[in-house]
Amino acid sequence: MRQRSPSREPSVPVVTERDVKAPDQRVLRSRKTVLDATTQLLFERGFGGATVDEIARRSGVAKTTIYRHWPTRTDLLRDACSTLSTPLETPDTGSFRSDVTALTTNLARVLRSAKWTSVLPSIIDEAERDRDVADLYGKLQRGYSAPFETVIRRALQRGELPPNADAGTLIAALTGPLFYRRWFSREPLTDAFAEQIGLLVIRQNWAGGERL
Repeated sequence: MRQRSPSREPSVPVVTERDVKAPDQRVLRSRKTVLDATTQLLFERGFGGATVDEIARRSGVAKTTIYRHWPTRTDLLRDACSTLSTPLETPDTGSFRSDVTALTTNLARVLRSAKWTSVLPSIIDEAERDRDVADLYGKLQRGYSAPFETVIRRALQRGELPPNADAGTLIAALTGPLFYRRWFSREPLTDAFAEQIGLLVIRQNWAGGERL
């Protein structure tokens, strides 16, 4: 009687370092060149002025290559805009008053000095007609609002704000005047003004009865 040969386990292919392809450096350089040109155009001309034709001319990268990396202009601008904002740190000083003062003065400094703030009005304008751009602006807006929301939620837990205080309303009250001065009234957006806005909102919503 013929003996059966022992069954063999299927061999597992061995993956070597050589099999794992590293990102093509030429592709990475090309993408960086395009994004740099796009960002510069956004600073100079706003959202509407950053056309693919001008980006191709400025970067020296062919339009066909640009569209291989980003299927639409909005995809490219979204990538470029994702690097524009300046994240606000979330303070934790131990009191709502100090946290709010830190946030409002920091936001005022960003609005005065950060280059991306010159692009924001054109993004808001484009968002009125383009849903993708509206989503992009929503992400930017949530980025600078998030630290305020964290501070407000913390104050609610500490009992420094009334239980029915609405975070969205407070964020609008704290940030709205700063944006108004930056783009509408064009009055000086000083640290003193930002601190005044914070104290005004606190006085209107303070739950501890402390006189400020």
